[in-house]
Amino acid sequence: QVDLAESGGGSVQAGDSLRISCAASTRTFSGNPTGWFRQAPGKDREFVSAISWSGSSTYYADSVKGRFTISRDNGKNTVYLQMNSLKAEDTAVYYCAPTAWSGGTWRPIVRSWGQGTQVTVSS
Repeated sequence: QVDLAESGGGSVQAGDSLRISCAASTRTFSGNPTGWFRQAPGKDREFVSAISWSGSSTYYADSVKGRFTISRDNGKNTVYLQMNSLKAEDTAVYYCAPTAWSGGTWRPIVRSWGQGTQVTVSS
């Protein structure tokens, strides 16, 4: 049963900002880091960012470092991704998932993905 729900995507111009959200049950998020991943057309899904359960530690792919900020509100069972200075290459469907560090990278630990949220950046 999928209880990951991403929202907040849209179509913007290069340089604009957007905040996307991920809501899930307490059981899904509890105790685990949460990560954002994205998949562009014709490409594999890739890691974007992760945040520890407490929110005290954050991690970013080099491609988004300095432009994106991940945060969470455990009281609302929600994880956010603030995306600034968006580029055309950020265009993708964005997904969230409980995440673990394994084999030198962040990997999703989820049986089923949510529907994702589409972010389209026009240059």
